[in-house]
Amino acid sequence: MIPVLIGVSIFVFMLTRISGNPAAAYITEKMTPAQIAIIKENMHLNDPLWVQFYYWFDGILHGNWGISKAAANIPVTEAIATFFPATFELTLVSIILAVFIGIALGTVSAVHRNTPIDHATRILALAGVCLPVFILGIALKYAFSFQLGLFPLGGRIDDYYLIQDPFLSYTGFLLLDTLLSLNFEAFLDALWHLCLPAITLAFGTIAIVTRIMRGSMLEVLSQDYVKTARSKGLPEKAVIRKHARRNALIPTTTVVGLAFGGLLTGAVLTETIWQWPGLGNWAASATLSNDWASVMGFTLITAFIYVIVNLIVDVMYAYLDPRVKLE
Repeated sequence: MIPVLIGVSIFVFMLTRISGNPAAAYITEKMTPAQIAIIKENMHLNDPLWVQFYYWFDGILHGNWGISKAAANIPVTEAIATFFPATFELTLVSIILAVFIGIALGTVSAVHRNTPIDHATRILALAGVCLPVFILGIALKYAFSFQLGLFPLGGRIDDYYLIQDPFLSYTGFLLLDTLLSLNFEAFLDALWHLCLPAITLAFGTIAIVTRIMRGSMLEVLSQDYVKTARSKGLPEKAVIRKHARRNALIPTTTVVGLAFGGLLTGAVLTETIWQWPGLGNWAASATLSNDWASVMGFTLITAFIYVIVNLIVDVMYAYLDPRVKLE
């Protein structure tokens, strides 16, 4: 994990130096040359690249990730702590939808191979892979929010509930906060706001999980131990659930783990479309304003989550496949 994170930090640092002036976000037209020189000196931009990287990486290790201009000039670490709950909540709901729907569709498609159900599922999966997130998001927003008015146009919750009870945003995880406050009306409103953004973000992952699960199930269903279970007279549901599906989940687990990290980065487009106040929306604003401190902070936190999720996937292997040993 540590070498990967160091490698990502070096790569991102070099990209920011190649792409432009890292101090551009902090320089205004009213500044004098002397003030600009002080900013560059404080950021060590007059030093060689390896010296710049040393001071930048030392600041990362000590929690000094710079100042986020895209978040009202607060520290980048504070901005991440502020925006992370919204993105994590959106990503978590999306991955839950993707896992349950994708596994169910993949299983049904494999069990009913070459039937109308299978063909419909495969068409849906192909559409999910091909359809860009921003097209789906705009289409859902136009149809269900703008035209029909069934869902809100954006945001996480109606401001009325936050004004009525400020403690609803105590941890930043609105679904959790509303439940802890026993404000079920606010919980339903937060869930209502979450529905379409979660579907937008999850749709592509549902398609991928469905395709992988269908292929794995087809391979497992042809194995001898499945035929043996059937020959013993076990009910078909028990054969599918206990013998086939669990073994088919092994390759699917890898996809789900990688998809979780992908959803975090894919949330940039989804959050921008739905005005979702999360890391993705913050990163998009930072990119447009050349706020490289925020861009690097977003990239590093995303890489860290990627690595952690992949570690969890490796551990899950041992649970799903007894042949895998953790040493």
